[in-house]
Amino acid sequence: MLRQFHSLPGLFAALFVILMGVTGAVLSIDPVRDRLGTSLPAGVSVATMADQVLRAYPAAQQIQRTPSGTLIVYYSAPDGAGADQVDPATGKALAPYLPSAFSRWVRQLHRSLLLDTPGRAVAGLTALVLLVLGVTGAWLLIKRVGGWRRLLQPLHGSPGQRWHATTGRVVLAGLLLSALTGTYMSAATFGVITDGMQAEPDFPASTSGGPPAPVAQLAALQAARLADLRELVFPLPGDPTAVYTLRTVQGDAYVDQSTGAALSYRAHSGWREAHELVVKLHTGQGLWWLGLLLGLCALGAPVLSITGVLVWWQRRQAMPRIVDNSAAATADVVILVGSENNSTWGFALALHNGLRAAGRQVHTAPMNALSARYRTARQLFLLTATYGDGDAPSSANHFLALLERLPANPQLQYAVLGFGDRQFPQFCQFARDADAAMQARGWQRALELVMINRQSAQEFTRWGDTVGSLLGVSLKLDYVPVHPPTMALCLAERIDYGEQASEPTVVLRFRAGRATAATGMLARLLPLLRPSGLPRFEAGDLLGVIAPGSPMPRFYSLASGADNGFVEICVRKQPGGLCSGYLHALKPGQCIDAFIQANPQFRPQSGKAPVILIGAGTGIGPLAGFIRNNTGKHPMYLYWGGRDPESDFLYEPELKNYLADRRLTQLQTAFSRVENGVHVQSRLEGDADKLRELIGNGGQVLVCGSSAMAGSVRSALDAVLAPVGESVQTLRTGGRYREDVF
Repeated sequence: MLRQFHSLPGLFAALFVILMGVTGAVLSIDPVRDRLGTSLPAGVSVATMADQVLRAYPAAQQIQRTPSGTLIVYYSAPDGAGADQVDPATGKALAPYLPSAFSRWVRQLHRSLLLDTPGRAVAGLTALVLLVLGVTGAWLLIKRVGGWRRLLQPLHGSPGQRWHATTGRVVLAGLLLSALTGTYMSAATFGVITDGMQAEPDFPASTSGGPPAPVAQLAALQAARLADLRELVFPLPGDPTAVYTLRTVQGDAYVDQSTGAALSYRAHSGWREAHELVVKLHTGQGLWWLGLLLGLCALGAPVLSITGVLVWWQRRQAMPRIVDNSAAATADVVILVGSENNSTWGFALALHNGLRAAGRQVHTAPMNALSARYRTARQLFLLTATYGDGDAPSSANHFLALLERLPANPQLQYAVLGFGDRQFPQFCQFARDADAAMQARGWQRALELVMINRQSAQEFTRWGDTVGSLLGVSLKLDYVPVHPPTMALCLAERIDYGEQASEPTVVLRFRAGRATAATGMLARLLPLLRPSGLPRFEAGDLLGVIAPGSPMPRFYSLASGADNGFVEICVRKQPGGLCSGYLHALKPGQCIDAFIQANPQFRPQSGKAPVILIGAGTGIGPLAGFIRNNTGKHPMYLYWGGRDPESDFLYEPELKNYLADRRLTQLQTAFSRVENGVHVQSRLEGDADKLRELIGNGGQVLVCGSSAMAGSVRSALDAVLAPVGESVQTLRTGGRYREDVF
């Protein structure tokens, strides 16, 4: 519900939000420009300044001081009225005062869309919508990352989602302030709330009637500071009953031109002061630095609008069109789906179609559609993601409450398949909760809970094989989430290890292959923007490789970044492995089709805190990349496990060089296929005191390798950290423990 409350207003108001953002950014330059051309002498009174102005402009009628400090004098001249910007210290002209016609046009476009009252109403509604979008967006972002404490953690998702969330994280505070103040000002414009402007001082019934005194001698003007001046209106020449009108930050007064006494005065009300503060916060007038910040934030509004529409469209496209969906009451198999961004529906559709092809009647629906109508069904499959910090996704947020009201169906067996990302502490938490709730309510479990990391197509296929065995049918699930367009990468260099072993390993280094199909100016600019011909990426991101004859990409962790000018991966040849066999057979000059998928959750945090890198086998790839790019020579400690130092000491020459130039602080190796061989977790246990010291100093841990190795490392580290009251879970919650496992 919260997502719909965020999305629908944004879709309807996207164009207006873009317009308000762009015009607001343009207007934010005005206070900066005004402030740069203004100087304010300290301790000067209004009386002194007015005297200086009258010396230069005997026919002065009015002096205004803008919130940014610009002093403007309006005067009469033989050829008509004039206006000049003057120096507050001397009263002399600096330049004619000619407000920019462009700025005035942009201001009217921003305030009223050039449509006067109806336009002001639309602008006010846009500000209100932007306020709603800001509040709901902040709440969604906090839920997505798992709590406000993790608000600055790396973001995951599609490029559009990351751009949307990252931009929102940067500009949200400024947009909320602009939206809140804009809504307040619109409400004051239409009289919904008062702005306090109606409270004027009483016009004096009489004056002293004496001859005008020199303006420099008027007591009320001497008491007023130039820094507080808003406006000074001179009395009409030759009229002894005329008065000075003085408007300041604190209040307004009428001043006798002969005695200099304040004949009447009214301080500004709290409502007026509040309104003026709101105007200052919204426009930056008088707070040029705030105006500049708000202008920069306003530039985020178009980005948020465009990426928001893009994310909405992608979510709509990800929602599959299910054909041949049997009725709930007549289906043999029921599939219920919990999804936030509709990505889980693609897997559900693959299962639906696979079971239909096997001759089953299948009913697929959201988990919120759970009912007691499954009269003929024998299997119930729950496929669900987890949202935020272990919460239910939007299509399953009522599932647990519905389950509480339903009696267990004795003829129905269930299985839960969870989707998530192991980088998050609450990995597949809602899938766990759903499985536990089903058991607690007495439903019969057919299969153990299975949790899939990062939408792995391989893990989904293996689960499908298990389901096929359960049902006694051949079930081949080959669903692959939509991946980005591929690019050609050509092998430039390969380093082979353990060539005589049954599972040799190779380090492959690729460079950009076929040129991008760009023309004109873009073709000339691309080599300048990307000399290597490669997109932006960092060590720890993923390379998706599509082997000939395979519809599914195989992901490999990158051991290089774009700044290195090449793409590097480390691959072990698996028995019968289609993709690993394909890569091992490559010769220099041959090209592959691949794409890069960002993996911002797996990379060291910036700063000088020590980094503990733990890996085994080809898991050393991204860890070596982190060390290679540690040009700041921050403390890095590597614990790595291999098989035999004589055949597969991966990256041995590079690691020795990194130790020599101090990009790597310490190296601990563990080899398992030698006499008295050990695994990497043994090195951790043997270095317990050092590890406790490093983690006590704010150290972070990054682990890369097989899931079995990662489990052993977690157990070893829990034992190492227990004496100091720490654990892997507490480190993970604080963003200081990250895994990339396969």
